[in-house]
Amino acid sequence: MPEPEIRFIHTGEMPKPKTAPHLVCGFPGSGFVGKLAVDHLIEELKATRLVDIYSSSFPPQVLIGADGTAELMKNSIFWWEGDDASLLLLTGDTQPQNPDSEYALASQILDFAGNLGMKQVFTLAAYITGVFVEKPRVFGTATDTETVAGFANNNVSAMDSGSITGMNGLVIGIAKMRGLKGTCLLGETSGYVVDAKASKAVLEVLLKLINLKVDMANLDKRAKDTEMLIQTIEQQMSGRARPASEGQQRPQNTGYIS
Repeated sequence: MPEPEIRFIHTGEMPKPKTAPHLVCGFPGSGFVGKLAVDHLIEELKATRLVDIYSSSFPPQVLIGADGTAELMKNSIFWWEGDDASLLLLTGDTQPQNPDSEYALASQILDFAGNLGMKQVFTLAAYITGVFVEKPRVFGTATDTETVAGFANNNVSAMDSGSITGMNGLVIGIAKMRGLKGTCLLGETSGYVVDAKASKAVLEVLLKLINLKVDMANLDKRAKDTEMLIQTIEQQMSGRARPASEGQQRPQNTGYIS
């Protein structure tokens, strides 16, 4: 199989960090848990776009924007620096479609962040349970025992088995091979809906770990939208369970992911 073509197209001037930055990755996946969280950070912090990343390993399609224009699928890295912290924020439209491409992209992302002095990486992901919950828990794993030991102080349940597939696992795994700290925080989600409640739970933990405050009002609103959607789905599921003699109407499309 030929090597995937990966292009980093710079859209902003490279910064000179005052402090070693954290890399925070929000790849799209089940429930869009990580992506929503990182997109919220980018919006609230008014982060600056540094690079757009294009790859021949991304799905062969374009996305249509609100202005009617079409663009290839991509990942993007944004930059923000405050008085006591700096962040590289990765968001994206997709993940690579095969393992070789995932390894290649993860390595190049870490190369880019490493050139800016990155000291540790976080990936934000979904912990899929298949059921709806009122208050999502946050699970976690890390590449060092000291970080895992600190999970309990931040209401994070340490994982002790299983695996994390795709970019969310690879990025922290390769970071460990390079002598860098990596942490994956996973928000509990059914996997059936775009779950802003799980995103909020994960983001709250991340902000504690990196000692940063961000306005959560917009994400709170999206979390309430998630609650309403879940209630609609549960009502429809309850309606389907009624005997046919009670007369059931065909449920309307709720837009949830199946």
